[in-house]
Formats: sequence, structure tokens, C-alpha cells
Amino acid sequence: MNAPRHTMYATAVKLLWTGGWDSTFRLLQLLLRHRVPVIPYYLEDPTRASTTTELATMARIAAHLRENYPHTCELLLPLRVSAVTDVVPDASLTDALREIRRRSYIGSQYEWLPAFCEQHGITGMELGVHIDDKVQALMRPFARDFEHPAGFRSVRADPRHAETAEYRLFRYFSFPLFHIDKVGIGEESDRAGWSEIMEMTWFCHTPVRGQPCGVCAPCVYTIEEGLARRVPASRRMISFFYRRFALPLKAPLRHLRTSLRSVRSGRGPAAPGIGGS
Repeated sequence: MNAPRHTMYATAVKLLWTGGWDSTFRLLQLLLRHRVPVIPYYLEDPTRASTTTELATMARIAAHLRENYPHTCELLLPLRVSAVTDVVPDASLTDALREIRRRSYIGSQYEWLPAFCEQHGITGMELGVHIDDKVQALMRPFARDFEHPAGFRSVRADPRHAETAEYRLFRYFSFPLFHIDKVGIGEESDRAGWSEIMEMTWFCHTPVRGQPCGVCAPCVYTIEEGLARRVPASRRMISFFYRRFALPLKAPLRHLRTSLRSVRSGRGPAAPGIGGS
């Protein structure tokens, strides 16, 4: 007998799913290997040109799973879509992100993602943080492994570091891919027979005529982390010149902007190293 819907919701793993390489791999692990119910979450960002493509990608992957793995019809619960613009800012989380950025730059999503979790009472939201990810490098000293009630091991912020900005910002999440990189994800997917699904994933934030642009952050990470084949050759060439000549200027400019904001707000000059990767 199938479990009641309310029981599945209570025991389901919460996953931030974007239709990308990392989060889709985690979805497949949960549904096809561990066979646990999953509540996928997606936050619509109005500044991201790829929103429509990402939603279509997730719908296509979900349909493929239901057709080829019928048990996922019960396990994959409806996608919960929310708007970034509806997230209520949290001053303590904004301060924590600002403090972290004085040492290492991480994206603005790490302001509204934890605020979303705080607003909705969510803990244990799975993020696709992996080796070579800036957040993985940031959180290594502040994280520990744990045994998830669903029967697999994962990683989360260690409460022993509760006084740190890192813990305050990332205490809402778990990091099941903390010990693997993108290439390793591909290799494990090949062994499991998931390659067809993984090739359906999407990653570019600013597509050009329906193809990855090669210069947005996810495209750069995809190339630099060993999956350049997923970016068309013509865009890889553009990406090469962008990464060689334009990208090195971004950190110093970010440093200057933050320093100016700090001076204007009366906080004084920014700490050395702000904006580093």
C-alpha cells in the first residue's frame, strides 16, 4: 500500500532543484538509489534570463523519470516554486553574508536562500555544494558529516561553530555532494546508467539563441571544473578570452565598489582580501 500523502510530505527530503548538473544528480540519487520521497524547491529570480529554460528542463526530466521509473510518480512530490522577490530580508543573515564577503566572495543567492528557509521554517534543505565550489571551500572548517534519518550520510554546518557567520548563514542546509566534484558526478552517473538524464540538465544563466553563453558564472564553472564539452565550441572560444582578460578584473572592481560602500556607510575601509575567490 502506498504511504499517505501527508506522511510522505513529513518524511520527504527537501532539495533545492534547478534542473542543473549537481541538483539533478542529487535528485536521481534520492529517487533511484535511496528511494525516498523528495520535495523539490525552486526560487524564481527575475534577474536570471534562464528561468523559463530551467522550469522547462525540470518538467522534461520529471516526465522522463515518471515514464521510465514508475515508482518516482509517488516519490517525486510537486515542485514548490517561489519568487525571490517574495523573500523577506533578514538583517542578521545580510550581516552574516557581508562579514563572509570581507574574506571570500560568494553569490547574492546566499542572502535570500537562507532568508527563504527562515521565512518558511525549513531546515535541512539540500544544496548541490561540491568540491571546487566556493561554498565548499568556505565551509570545510565549519562542517561535519552526519547520518540522515533516511539512511544516507551527508554534511551540515557544525553547531560547535554557532557563533560564526558561516554557521548563521548555512545552518538551514545540508550538503550531500560535499565530497565529490562535477567530473566525479559524471562518472558516477555513467556507472548508474543515468547519463541520458544528466545530459538533459541545464546550467547557463544567460543563454544565447538557446545555447550556453560561455561567460556567465555557471558556464565558467562548468568549463573550469572539467565539463567544457557541455558548452558549444564557439562559445568556449569566447569564454577563453573572457576568462583570460575580463574575468581577472572583476574581483578588484568588486573590492573597490565594496570599499566605497563601506566608506559611505561609515563602516570604514573594507578588510584586505575582500572579493577573493
